[in-house]
Amino acid sequence: MFLFLLLAMVVVVAAVTLAVVGGGRSAVLQDVAPEQLTDPLPASRPVGRADVEALRLPVGLRGYRMAEVDDALGRLGAELAERDARIAELESALAGAQATRTSGPDLFKEGHDQPRDDEEPGR
Repeated sequence: MFLFLLLAMVVVVAAVTLAVVGGGRSAVLQDVAPEQLTDPLPASRPVGRADVEALRLPVGLRGYRMAEVDDALGRLGAELAERDARIAELESALAGAQATRTSGPDLFKEGHDQPRDDEEPGR
């Protein structure tokens, strides 16, 4: 009886193993191509918030692919540096315009080429 149970157990284990593996020729596992980053960051315009939110980096064997993550972060860093430089340029231009406006001659102040009340215009 013990020998019969042992033989039945071996047959069941073999059947389950064949079912899981695929039974030989019927199911061959195919090599899966690694995920590649389809760059959703637009090259023709500045990167926006929606572009960053839509960015999905491909997963490799042990996490994210470092080269593709580095490329995406490098691109975002360059875009942010350009924006920071442009903001600084515009802020300095605005500060210069405000300084010119406040320190420049005010033609509408009293006493600058405006006729006084006791003078007649045209004299």
